Amino acid sequence: MEVIKVSPRGYCYGVVDALQVVQQAVKDPRVPRPIHILGQIIHNRHAVEALVALGVITLDGPDRVDLLEQVTGGTVIFTAHGVSPLVKARARERGLHCIDATCPDVTVTHQLVSTLARQGYAILYIGKRGHPEPEGVLGEVPGQMFLVENEADVDALAPELQRREQLAVTTQTTLSQWDTKQLIAYIKEQYPHVQVHIDICAATQKRQEAVASQAKGAELTIVVGDPRSNNTNRLVQVSEEVAGVPAVRIEDLSQLRPEWLAGKKRIAVTAGASTPSHLTREVIRYLEAYDPHTAQIETLVHMRKGDEGGVPHSLTLLANGIDGERGKMVI
Repeated sequence: MEVIKVSPRGYCYGVVDALQVVQQAVKDPRVPRPIHILGQIIHNRHAVEALVALGVITLDGPDRVDLLEQVTGGTVIFTAHGVSPLVKARARERGLHCIDATCPDVTVTHQLVSTLARQGYAILYIGKRGHPEPEGVLGEVPGQMFLVENEADVDALAPELQRREQLAVTTQTTLSQWDTKQLIAYIKEQYPHVQVHIDICAATQKRQEAVASQAKGAELTIVVGDPRSNNTNRLVQVSEEVAGVPAVRIEDLSQLRPEWLAGKKRIAVTAGASTPSHLTREVIRYLEAYDPHTAQIETLVHMRKGDEGGVPHSLTLLANGIDGERGKMVI
């Protein structure tokens, strides 16, 4: 079997930065205990479980303000997805030691919408409902921003926006660049004067373009990543809709079903930006040694539990060339 190792794949610099922030806090005895993370530090179950094993408390839920009520003392870490100014203010009011692990690209979006709002703009924000990144960005200027996911959301906007001379649109950092182009084109049809800011990050763009070009000709694309990871799910979408290759998403090797591989000769493998590198390597090793007549998945899963060392490898920061990925894409 030929295994196409899509590159780049896996950890981006924002994820690496966030994990390093947490690791440094754990190692520093001056950081007040207990250490809480307000939401999943990154959207990957394996990484979160590794932090729990280090004594870090992860609080998970749809509203960061509500989660904060569970923290009565110690340290609170804001995740890579960012939080609203209200969350930061509440944390300070409660006397908590605050550490910000927000991805720098997300911070740029926060700064952008704040600037636009001060200039009097109403802002359309293209993002995914229920995802923590839009929650934080929308909280920068409540009442002046409108979340849209699709054309129906654009059609449902208040008619008075048509009369607003100052109107801007920006985006979540982890969207499909193809879907975003289409929706922005539709928005410009409805609001020809809209000022456009594309905040899809370079790391997201590069991983999507890599799948679009490198997975072509494969019979299946395997995307390794967490179901809550938006950028991971977009890679599945890009494989199917842009490269024209069926795709499946798995969290790790244990979810790979041998029947998916039956009769396949070329398989592409990639991973979301929050996927620990060793999980993807296990999938690649299995495929390279694939034998349809053996129960090799179970064997490798047992090997992982014994050989990978558990917690430390879940936080291994392996992401070659990530420094070149800082910044936003240009459409």
